Amino acid sequence: MTAPTAETGAAPTRRDRLRAVPASRMHLWLMLVLTFTTGINDAVGYLGLDKVFTGNMTGNVVILGMALVGDTGLPVLGPALALLGFMVGAAIAGRAQRTAMTGWSRVTAVLLGLVALVMFGLGAVLLVAGNHPEQPVMVTTTTLAAAAMGMQAAVARHIAVKDVTTVVVTSTITGLAADSRVGAHRPGGTARRVLAIALILLGAAAGALALQAHLGLGLLLAGVLIAAVTVVGELHSRG
Repeated sequence: MTAPTAETGAAPTRRDRLRAVPASRMHLWLMLVLTFTTGINDAVGYLGLDKVFTGNMTGNVVILGMALVGDTGLPVLGPALALLGFMVGAAIAGRAQRTAMTGWSRVTAVLLGLVALVMFGLGAVLLVAGNHPEQPVMVTTTTLAAAAMGMQAAVARHIAVKDVTTVVVTSTITGLAADSRVGAHRPGGTARRVLAIALILLGAAAGALALQAHLGLGLLLAGVLIAAVTVVGELHSRG
């Protein structure tokens, strides 16, 4: 049975327990969920939308480099527009957060809410377009999804949870190996790094599984999770 609070004598509510979670821990959990959604988005983009990454821009740069050689069968337009979209989304979020306080703010909630809306909208478009959309639909979808991921990445950068960027794990893997017992043997951060790597992997697996049902399902799932992060983060910050 839950003990009553000292102030009121009443048992703490769910909202009270939510607000009692330290901000650093809450932000870590929320960013890890967003990392999972990146895995979903990249799986949908690469497997279902003509080999375009919407979160991992390193992958798009590599694809473009190989495609420019010619005769590789790799796309050029999709990855190029995804790169541009990602940068535009990140720039918009950066501009919006110029005067926002460090950590979670009302601007954070608005930006992540917009990301969730984009995911819902794109998922709905793909549900209508079917599992084999025309090229213009695919390119538009990956460009807008990349813009949303750029916005999400800029939000994560502002919240600044160490080793959890939500869109890439290369630096996380580097830190995990470099600070391990085999490396510099610097304690701390191992758990969050392992979780970030595992969650982007599991997100990619979830996105691939969702593709077996429908092309738009993965983006809808990502939208639900990002919306949940937005609501939980905002409720916590109000405490």
